[in-house]
Amino acid sequence: MTASTNPVGFDTDVAIVGAGPVGTLLAILLGQRGKKVTLIERWSKHYPLPRAVTFDHEIARILATLGINSETDEAINYHDELYYWRNRDGQNLQIVDWQSQSASGWRVRYWFNQPYLERRFLAIAAELPTVTILRGYEGNALEQDADGVTLSIKQNPEEFGPDGERITLRARFVAGTDGANSFVRETLGIENEDKGYFFDWLILDMIPNFDYVASRPDQPAQWQLCDPKRPTTVVPGGPGPVAGGPDRRRWEFMVLPTEDAAEMQKPDSAWKLLEPWGLTPDNAELERAAVYRFQARWAKAWNKGRCLIGGDAAHLMPPFAGEGMCAGVRDAVAMAWRLNGILEGKLSMDVLDSYTSERIEHAKHYINFSQELGQIICIADEAAAAERDAAMIKALAERDNAPVPTDICRLGQGVWDVDSTHAGELSVQGIVESSGHRDRFDQIVGQGWVLLGYDADPAQALEPEQLAQLQHLEGITVQISPAGTSGDVVDAEGTFDAWLKDIDARYVLIRPDFYVALTANSAQALRSKFTAIMDRLHVTAPVAAE
Repeated sequence: MTASTNPVGFDTDVAIVGAGPVGTLLAILLGQRGKKVTLIERWSKHYPLPRAVTFDHEIARILATLGINSETDEAINYHDELYYWRNRDGQNLQIVDWQSQSASGWRVRYWFNQPYLERRFLAIAAELPTVTILRGYEGNALEQDADGVTLSIKQNPEEFGPDGERITLRARFVAGTDGANSFVRETLGIENEDKGYFFDWLILDMIPNFDYVASRPDQPAQWQLCDPKRPTTVVPGGPGPVAGGPDRRRWEFMVLPTEDAAEMQKPDSAWKLLEPWGLTPDNAELERAAVYRFQARWAKAWNKGRCLIGGDAAHLMPPFAGEGMCAGVRDAVAMAWRLNGILEGKLSMDVLDSYTSERIEHAKHYINFSQELGQIICIADEAAAAERDAAMIKALAERDNAPVPTDICRLGQGVWDVDSTHAGELSVQGIVESSGHRDRFDQIVGQGWVLLGYDADPAQALEPEQLAQLQHLEGITVQISPAGTSGDVVDAEGTFDAWLKDIDARYVLIRPDFYVALTANSAQALRSKFTAIMDRLHVTAPVAAE
């Protein structure tokens, strides 16, 4: 762990406005490196109700670095089942692979209870000695200069009235993870790119007192009803309140143009909609009923001077791909390794520009994808729905009902080599063995800048000054040996061998966010690409020691 020396005149290294999962994760990742962090949350009490309910393999990989195992954690579960889209006659229109093990070493899809997971995050943050959590405060004013940011906060007037306490903080950086109506984004004058996608949906979070999935063998555990009379989503909601008891469930109903949103979210309306699904006040608890307007938009810039934004402050997307919170968690990791590097004197401020260029394109991919799914799902016209059904049933039959694989999304331009196969994408992860231990690569090797060589010593492939640069970043070199050998790190199941053969590579540079910076099939190619990455990274590194 490398702690920063907080300069005189600064109250904190990073002030984070917004203590949802994105802001709290960012606080943890900074605090674990000894950075002084002030985490500011508008509400004095933790929000107890569900919001997001699902995340993908990449988020499971990130959570594992915090010691949260998505396979066994009490706040998380999964269903070994595909994701089906069906018309009102029960015919399959689309099948999506939410069942397989992903290339990144975790299942494609998990389900969770957000309040449980957020409390876990907050507990981890509270244990870090350099993290201060201020609840009940909101942003009031923000000014930045070449050296830092002056942030004024005040107690939330909705809780404390207009005369609540006001505090001024001097921070080296400010991160705005303060939601769709972000104070930080608005104060910075950052505009949104809005795709004009607006649909109102009623979200009903349910706690059945019975095993709903087992009781309805005619229904998948996770599916989409594409009925023009009422498009409906039926998915898990994560573990229930009693360990080993029934799981939570979620229903999402599209609000029709003739319906009033306020009326729809009243309990009587909710129970009427749930009645055909077999849920009543006698066998289930209505945990939350809320109408959300699904939107598709992103901020045009995610960093400005010493300020950054992430999560809903930077992007909003419809939930049909289950990637909204996932995008925010990726933002937190992407901000964290850059801010840690700058605060430790290893990277220059210029590296923040790649945060915007990389993340904005990645998030746009999922926003556009979610919108495309919504345009299929939200068809309320009978004739258009019939046309959709016929086309999708035909397409599904032509590929023999094979499920659609989840895609791999590449970052926008930034700190990765465009001429390297698989660079800018999430790295493959396999099971390895080392010193008698067997686990996923991340859990054996760790997180950070990792230069991997397959059946070759990557340290020997670099020039001395390049190795010094990697060491300056606290990066490590790892030689992976083929399965059946006795190397320091053994490719136990042949995953890395298969991956590197497929992309014709012997060396891979993996970033702290698990994305591939470069791949190379020779030491010469590695050295050339490594220099380019270090330049793009704006490393303030020493030359090799004499």
